[in-house]
Amino acid sequence: MNFKRNITTIGLVAAAVMGSWLQAEPLIPAAPQLAATAYLLIDAETGQVLVANNEHEQMAPASLTKLMTSYIAEREIIEGRMQLNDETLVSEKAWRMPGSRMFIQEGKLVSIEDLLRGIVIPSGNDASVAMAEHIAGSEDLFVQLMNKYALKLKMVNTTFSNSHGLSPKNGADHYSTAFDLALLAKAIIYENAEFYPIYSERSFAYGPVAPQPNRNRLLGTNPDVDGLKTGHTEDAGYCLVASAKRDGMRLISVVMGTRSEAARAQETQKLLTYGFRFFRTAEVFQGETELYATRVWGGKLKNLSLGLTDDVKMTIARGAEDSITTQLNIDPTIKAPIQVGQTLGELVISVSGLEVARKPLVALHEVQRAGFFARIWDLILLFISNLFDV
Repeated sequence: MNFKRNITTIGLVAAAVMGSWLQAEPLIPAAPQLAATAYLLIDAETGQVLVANNEHEQMAPASLTKLMTSYIAEREIIEGRMQLNDETLVSEKAWRMPGSRMFIQEGKLVSIEDLLRGIVIPSGNDASVAMAEHIAGSEDLFVQLMNKYALKLKMVNTTFSNSHGLSPKNGADHYSTAFDLALLAKAIIYENAEFYPIYSERSFAYGPVAPQPNRNRLLGTNPDVDGLKTGHTEDAGYCLVASAKRDGMRLISVVMGTRSEAARAQETQKLLTYGFRFFRTAEVFQGETELYATRVWGGKLKNLSLGLTDDVKMTIARGAEDSITTQLNIDPTIKAPIQVGQTLGELVISVSGLEVARKPLVALHEVQRAGFFARIWDLILLFISNLFDV
């Protein structure tokens, strides 16, 4: 649809957007350079990338793999195929898993709730295999499910070969990227919100084993951090996917390939400090709120409210004001009947004169067709209006 009528341009008290849209207006230092092979910082709500380095490089994800295992388990519960109080029998394979464990015992029953915590908090390889076997019957079948979910989440540079993240001994492909893992973290936070508090729990005790601490050091040192997961193997180095929220802004950071537990926490802290200090998430427009009222011809109502279906949020740089402008382009002749949600124009958003987004303007209410004589009269008025426009 082509919109010929330019209605207005609105100046907003806002700031320049990060990325190619952010020029020289705000005084922001260069992004931090981290001692890590790959890293990424995004605004979780808008998806805007704030800092990135090698974010699409395929790397061993180590126990960050378990984010997919926990995500699928949570989806199974949310969608009604499994319950937290369900129990599963621990197999010999799960019991014999090396590395980090929650220490489940072969032939014993364990609840899904305990397994989920055992995956997220102490990063149990045994818990991951037990969960995979319970959901899909075998870990191999569960891996197929993992890769299908990866495609669904648009994790296009990710391939899994197991549920836990230990380096595969058979040479199978098992890799992900900082960018893909950020997508997965975002899905956990927003799609599986009821389970997200588990990722902030500081310790987990199962059976006679002493409580095991969450390996995410930032949970104890940064009050803004509330998740998500650490990882480490010789191939992967020390990795951390973290999320933090401050003053209404949520950030997701991914750090891969650092040299130590302390380093992955320190490098993550650098990213989060930078993001919160220099950027904020701003609601530019609210959805389902009138942005413009336009004339309707041949309708029972003479005016129609136009707006957006959803909120428009943008990541803006602190300190750069009056940089966002908007333009409303609306169909010059709108005739009844009009349905709710019908597209009748567009909102064009620009930053420093550079277009950054277009959003459809839709009818916020319906307008039914008027009676015959009212429609004839409106056609006469429209004809006269067009004459004067010319």
